[in-house]
Amino acid sequence: MQAALPKEKAHEFLGALKAQAGAIRRMDFKKYDGPYASSKTSFDKGTFAVNIALDANHRINGFFVKPYEDESLIKPERTATPLALPFKEEWTVVWGGDSKELNYHVEDVAQKIAFDFVITGKTGRSYKTSEKTNEDYYAFGKPILAPCDAEVIDVIDGVTDNKPGEMNKLDITGNTVVLKTAKNEYLFLAHFKQHSIKVKKGMQIKAGTLLGLCGNSGNSSEPHLHFHVQNTNDMFSGTGIKAYFESLKVNGTVKKDYSPIQKDKIGPQ
Repeated sequence: MQAALPKEKAHEFLGALKAQAGAIRRMDFKKYDGPYASSKTSFDKGTFAVNIALDANHRINGFFVKPYEDESLIKPERTATPLALPFKEEWTVVWGGDSKELNYHVEDVAQKIAFDFVITGKTGRSYKTSEKTNEDYYAFGKPILAPCDAEVIDVIDGVTDNKPGEMNKLDITGNTVVLKTAKNEYLFLAHFKQHSIKVKKGMQIKAGTLLGLCGNSGNSSEPHLHFHVQNTNDMFSGTGIKAYFESLKVNGTVKKDYSPIQKDKIGPQ
């Protein structure tokens, strides 16, 4: 660090920081950000994140300061399009929410507010008996509906359904329908059953239109529906938008303008 930031440059940098922000009044460690220990640091004139990395010998080998952002206050953009649930029965949210604990998708910028839905029986399991065939899963073959009026801008149909427990990592989304709303929001619905999709690219469809049947295609270990909304039609460059549904029943209670989270049992009102 001394080689990267010699004494004279260190004085210059820290002197400019003190002139801009004042003296340090308090430091509170918040998290590890890669190799850096990041601390919320209160100066006389503002709050900054002071980030310090150490090498194996506990010597500083990285240091930078940036404005502090309270992640608990940073909320993802929400949907502007009124949405209905894409199914008519009660389904269970396997993954859904804003945190890693609730939703593994948060690590992916485009899918960060994605949902995975299954159907569970009285025992809480998503399958009836052996879990060895797709047909043994409650969700397999269930109708998937358009959540809103939209244009069909992409369709993938023809990907073979996986055997439960096996995953197709080459065709990530499997059989897929992508919808574009009047608000320029893009809805991705994935893992349809092979050859079950009923809509075609270029069609203008209404909310409730049958899109296809739930399957187990793509990067999927069991029959389920993947659903997320983002700001572009490219899943590898878009940013996720948090989906809110207009009216639905959540764990037996009717809720309005609600975004489900993990373990919620949801269905139409």
